[in-house]
This record gives sequence, C-alpha cells and structure tokens, in this order.
Amino acid sequence: MTEVKVIGAGLAGAEAAWQLAQRGIPVKLYEMKPGKKSPAHHTDTFAELVCSNSLRGDRLENAVGLLKEELRRLGSLILSCAEATRVEAGGCLAVDRQGFSDLVTEKIKNHPNITVVSEEVTEVPEGPVIVATGPLTSDAMSQAIGSYFGTGYLYFFDAAAPLVTAESIDMTKAWWQSRYDRGTPDYINCAMNKEEYEAFVRELTGAEEAEVHGFEDKNVFEGCMPVEVMARRGFDTLRFGPLKPVGLVDPNTGKEPYAVVQLRQDNAAKSVFNLVGFQTHLKFPEQKRVFSMIPALKNAEFVRYGVMHRNTFLQSPKLLDRYYADRRDPMVAFAGQMTGVEGYVESAASGYLAAVAMAAKVQDRPIPQFPQETAIGALGLYISDERIEHFQPMNVNFSIITPLEKRIRKKAEKNLALANRSLEIIDRLIAEGF
Repeated sequence: MTEVKVIGAGLAGAEAAWQLAQRGIPVKLYEMKPGKKSPAHHTDTFAELVCSNSLRGDRLENAVGLLKEELRRLGSLILSCAEATRVEAGGCLAVDRQGFSDLVTEKIKNHPNITVVSEEVTEVPEGPVIVATGPLTSDAMSQAIGSYFGTGYLYFFDAAAPLVTAESIDMTKAWWQSRYDRGTPDYINCAMNKEEYEAFVRELTGAEEAEVHGFEDKNVFEGCMPVEVMARRGFDTLRFGPLKPVGLVDPNTGKEPYAVVQLRQDNAAKSVFNLVGFQTHLKFPEQKRVFSMIPALKNAEFVRYGVMHRNTFLQSPKLLDRYYADRRDPMVAFAGQMTGVEGYVESAASGYLAAVAMAAKVQDRPIPQFPQETAIGALGLYISDERIEHFQPMNVNFSIITPLEKRIRKKAEKNLALANRSLEIIDRLIAEGF
C-alpha cells in the first residue's frame, strides 16, 4: 500500500492522518515539535488550541454547529476527542485544552498505521502528501511553499475587515452606487447623518481593543491603519477617509450624505459583503456593538469579524481544487488555515476532506462527492472558487451553502432546514459506504 506523508500535526494534520490510517493507508506524520515550536505553541502535544478553549457554537442553527455534526457522523478524530474532553460552556463545544491535545496525541501515536517523525520539513515533498503546517508556518517551510507555487501566491495576511451577510443589510437605509456613477454600481452604500456619525465616532474611539499576542508582528499596523486608530486622529478623519460621501447621492434624500460606509461584495454569489476600510483590532463583541450603530447594519449578521495579525495563507482559488489538492498535481494537497479556512473546526474539516480524497486516489476509488449543500463541501468549494477576486480567509457560514429552493422567513428555521438537508446528504454518503 502506498504511504502518504502528512506535514504538521495541528487539527488539520491530525485529522488527515487519522482518516488516512483508518482507511488502511500507512501514514508518515511529520511534526517539528518538540524540537521546534512556532511562537504560538507551548506544549509538545498535537492539535494544540492556542487562542481559545471553545470550538464555538454547537446548535444546528449555527453553521459551525452543522459542520461539527457532519464531522461527528463521519467519524472525525477531532470531534470525538473534543466530546471526550468536553467542559460545560452553555451552547458551545468547549474542551479541557490540555486533555484534548493529550488525547489526540495518544490516539495518533498509538495507531498502527501512523508513524510519527519529529522533525521540521523544509521542502514540499513529492506526493502523495498533505501539507498542513498552519497559519504560523515556519519561515523555511513558508519559503518552500512560496517557491513551489511561484511568486505572489503566498500571503502574509495582516489585516481583514469584517464581513456581513447580504440578507442582513437593511436596504431601506442603503443603496447600490459607485462613486460618481463610474462603471457598474459595485458598492452598497450605508448613509449616516451628522448625529449618527458623531455617535458612531464617539463609541468607536472608546471601544475596547483586543490584546496583541506576542507572536504577532509588532509593525502590523504600519501599512494598514485600524479604523479606530484613524478615528482618534480627528473627529472628521473618517469622513475624509473610508467614510467620505463625495460622489454619492442618497436616493432617500436626493443629497450627498454626511458620511457613507461602503460595502463591497466578497463572493461571486453576492451573499457576503466586506466593510470597506474597516480593518480593526477591536474585540469581537465591540465590533458587533459599534458597527451595528451604522443604520443599515443595525441587524447585520457578521460572518467574520475584523482581525489584524500575521496569518500565512495561499491564494487558494488560483491553486487548489475543491478537495484542497494542487490543480497541477492532485497527489499534493494542503489543509488547514493556510488554505483560507478560518477556525479550528474548519481546519479539521479541510483535513478530513483532503484525506478522504487522497485515500480515494491512492486506493484507485471514486472521490466521494460532498456538494455545496453540505458545510464540508461548501468550504472546499469556497476556497477553490476561481471567480473570487479578493480572496480572504473565512469561517464556515450559511451564506456559502446552496440556498433552499423555498423561502423561509425566520432565520433560525431557515438555518435548521439547511442543516437538516445537509445531514440527509451526509447520512446518504455514509449509507453508501464511501
């Protein structure tokens, strides 16, 4: 049986190694710990959770809850270990971080089909291989991946603005228009009057910022100033910067607004929009509180909050297919946050799909089809969508999943219907014994 190499034993790499091994495929898992650690890691164990002990919401009305349930049903190592080390956290799946990491490590090391090699890999090996070295990939491996794909395909992502769903934007307080009506109307414009703008700036300048972790680039703000820092430089700074109203006319008044927040589409389906110029270092709850003061975004659903930190990722839509494999060489695949999936559960899901597809290739079987109606499939299709012009990492959310054929007004009911449809497909795949 052909051996598959897996590089990295984070959540994506551990899941990938496990899924391959469970299918009878010998795996050589390379992990640079304990000899070398990234600045974010502190233990010698695998699947280390470094930012939070929460794997986020567990309800099916939540997209990450659906993703977790898909993985549970499909025999995910990460989800089984999370359930075994679960701690009370309301509606979230939270774990004892060390207990979780210890259990993943124990299961991986004791699997008869997995050989663990404790050394740093500094080249992209010949396939079959799955590279899952994480968002803080070592400098040597980052250079190797950059060389493998060529200049311009590896990004060091320092800043991202928040994303909101299209359906949550109040279009009675917003309109489509490009500045000076140049070209097609490419932006949704959210007007603010003087009182609304002044209240917004007051709250923005006093909002609580997130901690700067030691492993982040201290100069991260040099090329991309956070919106809250810009606001502190003067009350009208934003009105002469990202919130300038020049060249725009509010159809509700027939006049130029006092200030305008512009939203730019973030995906081909126009279901997700980016707050232009809103790179921010505010804490997530503060982002929701303050940015919801924008009238058109009062009830906005945030599918990703703004972040400012170092994050190595690939320009995946140009490079990878829906199974996270190199379009040029299907026996070389990538997984985890470097592919543009954001979050622990999403990383595990990418490792799962990359491994299941690789196992099928190695064993000369058809690759199982995870359609866009499933969360696992939708993530793979998102990172490989060549129509995306401004690709940025993103968490799983219902806006990237194929909509229902019938309209359901209540959001929770609609999301639950989407989840139930997805799980029916997952159960059918399992029944077919893929």
